[in-house]
Amino acid sequence: MTKRLFLGGSLAALGAGAFAVFGRGREAGAAPAERFELMRSEAEWRQILTPAQYRVLREEGTEPAGSSPLNAEKRAGLFHCAGCDLPVYSSATKYESGTGWPSFWESLPDAVRTKEDRSFFMRRTEVHCRRCGGHFGHIFDDGPPPTGKRHCLNGLALTFVPGATEPAAG
Repeated sequence: MTKRLFLGGSLAALGAGAFAVFGRGREAGAAPAERFELMRSEAEWRQILTPAQYRVLREEGTEPAGSSPLNAEKRAGLFHCAGCDLPVYSSATKYESGTGWPSFWESLPDAVRTKEDRSFFMRRTEVHCRRCGGHFGHIFDDGPPPTGKRHCLNGLALTFVPGATEPAAG
């Protein structure tokens, strides 16, 4: 077990406990602060997503480290937002971070947006889908070249399309 995996798992467990005590993310049914290209009601999101996906994508939850099959995905293809099917990450930028979550050093162009997250007495950069606002995870400054970034994502927020290629720019 690596130090990062141990610490990441410990922080995830601590975060899960804090979630139970303090709550986390948007309140159920609360209107998002930002408008997105694709807007749905809480009931519509609950119809489309599994309960676990809803907790991650719409309430900014976190899945347990090591729980996503996408963490071990090695095939060429694209990762899409599980909420709206927008292609958001390429397998060409995926790498093994040792954290237990799918990690990428860069998103596809114009696929994600970020905002400051000050939850759990920390300051982090939250990353979400630019089209539907679905929460993916966080971006950290300890990734590999060429960006030095680690987009640490919840597998529940993504779907994988093997063999897919990046959409044409324009």
